[in-house]
Amino acid sequence: MELADLVRDEGALVLATLVRLTGSLDLAEDAVQDALEKALVTWPDSGIPDNPRAWLLVTAKHRAIDIMRREARRPAKEALVEVSDNSDNSDLLALIFMCCHPALAVEAQVALALRTLGGLSTPDVARALLLPEATVAKRLTRAKQKIRQARIPYRVPADADLPARLTGVAATLYLIFNDGYTRGTPLLVGEAIRLARLLARLMPDEPAALGLLALLLLQDSRHDARLAPDGTLVLLRDQDRSRWDRAAIREGVTILGTALRRSPARPDRYAVQAAIAACHALAPAYERTDWDAVISWYDVLLTIQDTPVVQLNRAAAIAERDGPAAALPLLDALGSLESYPWWHATRAELLLRLGDHRAAAEAFTRALALELSPPQRTHLEARRLLASG
Repeated sequence: MELADLVRDEGALVLATLVRLTGSLDLAEDAVQDALEKALVTWPDSGIPDNPRAWLLVTAKHRAIDIMRREARRPAKEALVEVSDNSDNSDLLALIFMCCHPALAVEAQVALALRTLGGLSTPDVARALLLPEATVAKRLTRAKQKIRQARIPYRVPADADLPARLTGVAATLYLIFNDGYTRGTPLLVGEAIRLARLLARLMPDEPAALGLLALLLLQDSRHDARLAPDGTLVLLRDQDRSRWDRAAIREGVTILGTALRRSPARPDRYAVQAAIAACHALAPAYERTDWDAVISWYDVLLTIQDTPVVQLNRAAAIAERDGPAAALPLLDALGSLESYPWWHATRAELLLRLGDHRAAAEAFTRALALELSPPQRTHLEARRLLASG
């Protein structure tokens, strides 16, 4: 592991413990940042300590005491001196659940997770989210204020509350991944996978944590084949599968197997989505995809998450197995997706396959009127041109 990565990973654990010890996220961040900077300066010459986490925690704690002394917070300082220098997984889990608390706005959860759990600087978070640095700084400040004012607890949820809260954490991490995956931002994708790994390591018996990690690994395994050299989007059917990351696929499938074995009668939605991704990842060619298995997994997903988007994706799979004529009525029944570009784009593809070029071109035009990433827009413009020609 690179020194910077080691410092960053251990720093997250130290931050979690120092938040518990000080009761202040701001104070803990300042103290840990100082300790991390000292480590990056000192360790290349002196060598990495036998217990780097303990070194960082002691250094950060001393810095926190200095800050408290300067701010005349004597009772807190004396309490901090008395605590032992121990850092464990429960601290980090508590920090994860605090950063992804449902009382915080989703955009605040994303920024706070990247800044606090991912260890990114505020400018790095801003660049990753394509936002002005001032906007991200305000989100972080408001999130911390909300934590203080609403007294959002720094603890792992009780067993009865854990499933719902874990689903919320997973949703935040998936949102980070999906945003980066859609916009082609490797930093966001990498951070989402890193945080999902962390969650799965901290909660190895939770199918939601395992399923999320499996899903991200399987989806990201195709990143080298998703775009052509000119930056245009390459659809799954046309991707060069020799460029897929086979190591990521193997790891994802293995983790998925564990998630499914540990699932109750009704599996977690991320595990089911990972199972669908695995059907594609394991197919040696697009024509050899097991569409029966894909559709069956979508049927399972609909029992957990019956949404128009899931129904759309299931209809697209039916089109591959049974033909466009069988799937088009299913799409037309989903009128609630008028504002979703991929409903129009999927209809356009089916109409094109059925030979109705005029209707296909109109559907592509409707898709292009909605929000799309540049590669997606370029792809749909080419498809509209084909339909119009």
